[in-house]
Amino acid sequence: MPEPTDFTSAARPTVVVVIPFYNGAAFIERSVKSVFNQTVPADEVVVVNDGSRPEERAALGALAERFPFRIVDKENGGQGSARNAGVAASTSAYLCFLDQDDFYLPNHIELLVHAIPTDDARFGYVYADMYEADVDGNVVRTSLVKEHSKEHPKRSIFNLLRWDMFVLPSATLVSRTAFDAVDGFDPQFMGFEDDDLFMRIFRKGYSNYFLDRPVTVWCIHTESTSFGIRMIRSRYRFFKKLAATFPDEPRRNRYYLRDYLMPRFGKLFVDHAIQAIKLDNEYREEMFAHLDDYAQMVLSNPYIGARAKARLRLTRFLLAHSSPGMVRAIGSVTKFPLLKGFRRLYRTEA
Repeated sequence: MPEPTDFTSAARPTVVVVIPFYNGAAFIERSVKSVFNQTVPADEVVVVNDGSRPEERAALGALAERFPFRIVDKENGGQGSARNAGVAASTSAYLCFLDQDDFYLPNHIELLVHAIPTDDARFGYVYADMYEADVDGNVVRTSLVKEHSKEHPKRSIFNLLRWDMFVLPSATLVSRTAFDAVDGFDPQFMGFEDDDLFMRIFRKGYSNYFLDRPVTVWCIHTESTSFGIRMIRSRYRFFKKLAATFPDEPRRNRYYLRDYLMPRFGKLFVDHAIQAIKLDNEYREEMFAHLDDYAQMVLSNPYIGARAKARLRLTRFLLAHSSPGMVRAIGSVTKFPLLKGFRRLYRTEA
């Protein structure tokens, strides 16, 4: 990593912190306090109300009377569009983001600002590690990013396609120049908007750096945006965008669907369909449509082997003709070792 900037002899870069807010009154005070308790203060703090209920907006307004942050109101559009609105309402050269239910460690801004290199005209972003915690902020582990991602910093598009990036906005400082060059977050996503953004910054030729220190506490719970149908839908849209952006290149021996996208997404599409059938809920038809669309892409691809296609055809057939009770029974019976092979037909195509 290049030498960090010495801000004792140079003007400190300006930093804005953008916090998307959606019905998060139970968490937002903790997040805001962590921003105003920084060892190096932010130059701007913008909280974007993303179409919250009136009583939630009122709670946010009351908090703004105690802490000097700006509120931007907009219709609900998801975290990506809210972050875009916050950036548009600010002027600082560098961008930090914070989810409403997470909070910064006290030296978040200080560490990330001092990690900006002195000699990189194409600086894109620097990202760091995080603590994992429960909903109350009780720490579960102190190194989340390194345990989940395969490469730091990011050097290869193939790695970015095959694995979740685990560049988390709440633990990242982004150059406004790079952010603007790719038009910010893609608002179609309400999940995976971070992977999409940082991949596009990478592809534009901007650099990235990894700081091997935690700077943020990521509070994971079932009400967070990492869970639920919106995340599942966004995963599907992200897969479709990647498949359209990266068609196979046989002359260069690059088979993106087979080698990168299938291993990453295929099992998940099968799992979503299984879960929807098992619960017999309102998403069953939608989840099977996702699986069917994915299957058509795989079956029509000439570079994917006959065995993988046959297993996927069988998986589709079994799921299309299975009742909720049958799927639940298979899940229970195939816990026995001799029947695990049959269960795999339901769970993977490769």
